[in-house]
Amino acid sequence: MGAQEAKLQNCRQCKLCEGRHTVVFGSGNPQADLMVIGEGPGADEDAQGLPFVGRAGQLLTKMLDSVKISRDEVYITNTVLCRPPGNRNPEPDELAACAPFLAEKMAVIQPKVILALGSVATQALLRTREPIGKLRGRLHAYGSAVLIPTFHPAFLLRNPGQDYKRMAWEDLKLAKREYDQRRTK
Repeated sequence: MGAQEAKLQNCRQCKLCEGRHTVVFGSGNPQADLMVIGEGPGADEDAQGLPFVGRAGQLLTKMLDSVKISRDEVYITNTVLCRPPGNRNPEPDELAACAPFLAEKMAVIQPKVILALGSVATQALLRTREPIGKLRGRLHAYGSAVLIPTFHPAFLLRNPGQDYKRMAWEDLKLAKREYDQRRTK
């Protein structure tokens, strides 16, 4: 466990600590050129202590595989590290409580490409209220990296229409193109 994780193991910065089983830190390649950021852990993640291990995580793995990106190549985390009750969206004070940890983790990893999953992660990172439908499909500058918003895998599971899948596929191809151009060889 790194110093960041040890510091947050008993975090009480917001009310999410009250119902959590574990703090769900990120996982993956600590030198990743591609960082995947979701909104927050679900029940499976809270139980296992790892991000994206439930149904949405299985779909995320398939999505990455579809563009020939191995989950082992990337670093995966969330905007909040504790499970919001009932899988609700994180509230502004909860996002603010975890923001310094996410910023510190991003500074350590220094990704070149960020894939933001869903409106919560995208809006938090870009500091906007614009809906995901208006933000996805294009690159956004994020420090020295580029950020590519797409639909959250959980949203795709709840809304299996082909239009959303097609748009997510286009976003993934954009992320793959940027990743291939920018990654450390």
